[in-house]
Amino acid sequence: MQPKYIDIHSHINFKAFDKDRDEVIRRALENNTWIINVGTQIDTSQKAVEIANQYKGGVYATIGLHPIHTDVSFHDKQELSSEGQEFTSRGEVFNREEYKKLLSNTKVVGIGECGLDYYHCTKESISKQKNAFIEQIKLANEFNKPLMLHIRNAYKDALEILKAYAKVKGNAHFFAGNLEDAKNFLNFGFTLSFTGVITFTHDYDEVIKNTPLNMIMSETDSPYVTPVPYRGKRNEPFYVKEVVKKIAEIKNLPEEEVAKAIIENTKRVFTL
Repeated sequence: MQPKYIDIHSHINFKAFDKDRDEVIRRALENNTWIINVGTQIDTSQKAVEIANQYKGGVYATIGLHPIHTDVSFHDKQELSSEGQEFTSRGEVFNREEYKKLLSNTKVVGIGECGLDYYHCTKESISKQKNAFIEQIKLANEFNKPLMLHIRNAYKDALEILKAYAKVKGNAHFFAGNLEDAKNFLNFGFTLSFTGVITFTHDYDEVIKNTPLNMIMSETDSPYVTPVPYRGKRNEPFYVKEVVKKIAEIKNLPEEEVAKAIIENTKRVFTL
């Protein structure tokens, strides 16, 4: 069955959904919305695969190590630790063999989220991020899996690494760069995805207008950045329809045309 919407980047594997995970997923599926559940370290990656396997269709997983989690002390009460408690980053070293094991599962459609995040960083942490990013690119190359990129304040450096190592393409999740950054990634063959942020700021209107319809995707990044009109609530995949609606509005195109294109783009990039 063809979905109407797809949330290409969500974290239903996080602790924030422990009490009603199945309800949230079924709400999305019942409203013709598919989900790609994204790993951020080894245990959330394992959880994403476990969740995807519980549903016959419409729920997929990516596996990877988020750049923030290559260093210690990052804290997020909504994420998941190996003990299921509030998460504090332990500074994970990318273990290729552990992630490779997960790739035998057919529900795994990509590697990531991986990349670079310079929001809070030191020379040492940047070095760790780059090493983990390169190793994940190599794994993606070996298994011909697309990359799910996380990039913040580091678009130039990330693109340099991709050009040096990547034999595969993928998607720049939660794109927050400028128009020049967008064109550089699009020219390199990477799609861009946008979140509920576009429903309450005009900061990315020009980027969206200049992104070809066949290179754009929709996401929620649940449980974060809830779109209008659901602001103040925990975000969830069902709300991705508001992102699609806003993209259509910004591009001055029929919502149905945009929704259909996003499905086609996602199936092409992630081989769904």
